[in-house]
Amino acid sequence: MLSCSAVATLSLASYLPPPSKPSLSPSLHSSLYFSSISLPVQFSSHHVCGNISIKAKPLRKRLKIVSSATEPLRVMISGAPASGKGTQCEMIAQKFGVVHISTGDILRAEVSAGTEIGNKAKEYMNSGRLVPDEIVTAMVTTRLSLKDVKEKGWLLDGFPRSSAQAESLEKRSIRPDVYVMLEVPDDVLIDRCVGRRLDPLTGKIYHVKNFPPENEEIKDRLVTRPDDTEEKVKSRLEIYKRNVESILSTYSDVMVEINGNRAKEVVFEEINSLLLRLQKDKEEKSKSDELVRNEKQLDTLSLDKNNWRGIPTKLNNIPHSREIREYFYEDVLQATKRAIEDGKTRLKVEISIPELNPEMDVYRIGTLMELVRILALSFADDGKRVKVCVQGSMGEGALAGMPLQLAGTRKILEFMDWGDDGVMGTFVNIGSIGAKEVEEQDGIYILVAPQNAVGNCIIGDLKAMTDAASHRPVILVNPKLRDVPGSSGIMQTMGREERLAYAASFEICYFFRLLYYYGTQYPIMGALRMSYSYEYQLYKRVDESPKKEKYELLSKFEKRPSGEEINDAFEGKVRDKAKESKGIWGFLSSIF
Repeated sequence: MLSCSAVATLSLASYLPPPSKPSLSPSLHSSLYFSSISLPVQFSSHHVCGNISIKAKPLRKRLKIVSSATEPLRVMISGAPASGKGTQCEMIAQKFGVVHISTGDILRAEVSAGTEIGNKAKEYMNSGRLVPDEIVTAMVTTRLSLKDVKEKGWLLDGFPRSSAQAESLEKRSIRPDVYVMLEVPDDVLIDRCVGRRLDPLTGKIYHVKNFPPENEEIKDRLVTRPDDTEEKVKSRLEIYKRNVESILSTYSDVMVEINGNRAKEVVFEEINSLLLRLQKDKEEKSKSDELVRNEKQLDTLSLDKNNWRGIPTKLNNIPHSREIREYFYEDVLQATKRAIEDGKTRLKVEISIPELNPEMDVYRIGTLMELVRILALSFADDGKRVKVCVQGSMGEGALAGMPLQLAGTRKILEFMDWGDDGVMGTFVNIGSIGAKEVEEQDGIYILVAPQNAVGNCIIGDLKAMTDAASHRPVILVNPKLRDVPGSSGIMQTMGREERLAYAASFEICYFFRLLYYYGTQYPIMGALRMSYSYEYQLYKRVDESPKKEKYELLSKFEKRPSGEEINDAFEGKVRDKAKESKGIWGFLSSIF
C-alpha cells in the first residue's frame, strides 16, 4: 500500500496497478506512486523545473470590495448611588438598541434558573458573603457571548467594580468603546438618596422634593428604604469611589466624564451625542479596515516563494523538537483563521507529520491535543467561545468504545494546562459530537479526529451537529470520513452518495503530507502543502551534505494533485490534461 505520509489511511495506489519494475534510483523513473486527493483552491502558478516549464492559468482570489457590517457599540457606564445611572441606561438601550447588562439582574436570573454557576453564587448570597469576582465575571462573560449581544452590542451597567474584574475582562479582550462616568457632587447624591421614597405597592421611586407623589394616598404609604439613611449612603459612596479608583488606569484612555447634576434629558443629550459620534467613527473605521484587508490580500497574493521560510527539515527524527511542532501549530492556526475570516464555516485540517500520527503510536495523541489546544486558546483570546469535541462510544459489545487512538482523549483534554485565567469552563468547553452539544453561546467547534469505524458511522451525528451549528464554524482536525462497510443497517440512515457528498462538503483549510517511495516510509522524498487560501505546493527533499537537507519547490497546483501529477512533477514532465483520471479512479480521487 502506498504511503504518502506516516498517517495515510487510504492510498489510491492500492487501486492502481503498481509499476512493473519499481526502481529506487535517484532519477525516480516512474517509481514514485502517491495517493491523490482533488479539492479546489484558488491559485495556480508558473514554475520552472530544470528545463521544463510548467504553466497553469494564473488565478486571483476574488476580493469582495464591500463594507463589512459595522461593529455594534460597546459601552460601560459608572455612577454613584442616585447618580441617575439607571435612568440613563434605559434611555441608551432604547435609543441605540444595545443589550443592557446589569450584574444584579444576571445574578438573579442565574439563581432563578438554577444553573451551576447560579447555585454557586446562591451559596455565597445565602451566607451573606460577597459573590467572588471569578463567579460574577464568568456570568458576565457568558452573557456577553450570546448572539443578541454580539449582534446588538452591549451596555455594562456598573461593571467591572474592581481591578480584578477589569483585568479578567482585558484578558478576554472584552473592552468598551467608551467608559461613561456620571459625576454628581456628594451632597447632591446624599440629598437624592435620603429624600427617596418607595411605594411598596407599585415599586415606584419618588423623591420628597424633586419628584413628589401624585396624591396624598400614595404619599401616606411611601416608605424609606433601609439603605437610604445618610450614614449608609456615605458608606456606599466611599466604597464606590474606591472601586472607581481601582479601575481608572484600565479605562482612562476611553473614559468620558459627564455632568450628571442636570435634568435627565440634558444628561442624555450629551451621552447621545457622544455615542452617535462613536457610531459614525466605527462605520468609517469598518470601511477603512475592509479596504486595508483587501489591500493586504493583494499584497499577500503577490508574495514570492522566497518570502516563505520553507519546510522544516529532519522530519523523520522523532520526537520532533518543540520548534518544529510550534512551526506547524502556527502554520495551521494562521490558515484556519484566514478561512474563518473569509466566512468559511465547514473546514478540515489534514496534517500528517510523523509526530501527529497516533495510528502508529497512540502516545502521539498528545501532540494532536497540543495542536487542538493552540487553536482553541487562540480563538478564545479573540473573544470566541470554543467547544472542543471528541466522539464518544461508537457501538455495543464488540464495537463498544471508540477508535483506539481516541481512547482517553477527553481526559487528556480535561487535565491539560489551559492557563490560570479561567478560560476552561467559560471560553473553552469540552463536549462530544452530536446536535445536543450545540449551545447558543458557542462560537466555534473543533472536532478531534472524527472517524467512521466498521459497523458504525459518525456521519449522522456529525451532520446533525453541523445542521444545529448553522452558520458557526466547525473545524475537523485530521478527520477520517471515508465510507466503510456497515452492519445491522446502522449506516443506512443516509445513502452512500449522501454520506460521501456530506464528507466532501468540508473544505480543506490546511494540508501537509510527507511523500515517500511506493511501499516505504523512508527516506522522505518530498512534501505536499496547502495553506488557505493559497495553491497546493509540491516540494522535493534534497540532500545538500550528509547532515544537511532542504526542500525545493517543484510545482504548484490549483487543486490537490493526483499521484500521476506528482510523479510527473518529480520527473520534470508537463502534465497532459487529457490523461487526467476519469471514471471510477477520477471519482475516488475526488473524494478520498
